[in-house]
Amino acid sequence: MKITDIITHVLRKPLDEPFAFSQGWVKNRSTMIVEIVTDEGIVGWGESLCHGLQPPEIAASFVEHCFKPRLLGRDPFDVEVLWEEMYNATRPFGGGAAVNAISGVDIALWDVIGRALNKPISKLIGGNFRDEITPYATGFYRKEGKEYLQAGIEEANEHLSNGFEAFKLKIGFGVETDLEYIYTIREAVGNEPKIMLDANGAYNSSQARRLLLELEDANIHFFEEPLAPEDIEGYKEIKNLTSTYVATGENLFGKIGYRHWISQKAVDILQPDLCSSGGFTECKKIAAMAQAWNTMVIPHVWGSGIGLAASMQYIATLPPAPLSLNADQPYLEYDQSDHPFREDLIFHAINMENGKVAVPQKPGIGVDVNREVIEEYKIEVFK
Repeated sequence: MKITDIITHVLRKPLDEPFAFSQGWVKNRSTMIVEIVTDEGIVGWGESLCHGLQPPEIAASFVEHCFKPRLLGRDPFDVEVLWEEMYNATRPFGGGAAVNAISGVDIALWDVIGRALNKPISKLIGGNFRDEITPYATGFYRKEGKEYLQAGIEEANEHLSNGFEAFKLKIGFGVETDLEYIYTIREAVGNEPKIMLDANGAYNSSQARRLLLELEDANIHFFEEPLAPEDIEGYKEIKNLTSTYVATGENLFGKIGYRHWISQKAVDILQPDLCSSGGFTECKKIAAMAQAWNTMVIPHVWGSGIGLAASMQYIATLPPAPLSLNADQPYLEYDQSDHPFREDLIFHAINMENGKVAVPQKPGIGVDVNREVIEEYKIEVFK
């Protein structure tokens, strides 16, 4: 089998109602989808994560100009060889943007392999520790003209009524504002639901320390990205202050980017994003390194239906850390915010039932891709 074409699809749709997080306003949902075509007619799909403020054209340019010329005519089963060649070619100038783009290519290569062998990717990279995953709801963005305290209470109750047992609040809007927001929602929902926090790197270690100490009575499960992703020393300062787990990783890239965070046990929970931290090839290595240091992995997930399906294949294969009779299992981050090409893109193949989300069992990433949705939202980048 040979790769005959690599096609990048940049998708973008302006939001009817823009929303804010700690770093700015999100006015569009966008992503970069990779399509790999082979001479045997098998097509694979991948995604490079596009954060709220990140232009997907960057990842598309890496794929089009750096990776496609190297991969045409190659065997997709040489996926690890191809990963290392792509990384090495961009090592002098690529950084996180290159690994983000490689992620989409790698996922598409594994999708080709899975479809060729008629197996879901999880069965090709070690097998399933679980066939269904407990999700937590992501959302809680601020919206123009809406009183955020009442909106937060309403959204929390909506997620709980829909069957979620956990949800993650977007914070990072000021320590006092955050404290009021978190305690207001905790009081409204009671002590049973798990509450996570995500500040998207809005604070320094002093501010995060104050938040953590003053939130001890709020029973917070984990605090995601309190600090900038470069501040490993700051994370080490705050990690053991309280019973709340400290988490980060969506802005760390590849095994090299993760190695000091793991070896120095800088956080309690590592959060690689399959669509940004290196795809299956690299994220399995990150998970193995984390297991060697007995560190929990709960991946970051925030993208289209393709990224969601692929991430579930990955999460299915993650061992608990440590293995035990009643081990803590990794959650699925299940974005509930507005997204025009999440469910429709994969024919509504992924749904929550009875508080669980079943891992897709079809070959490759486990779902089919709706080309009509791609054409509806695709914008031209290369002419």
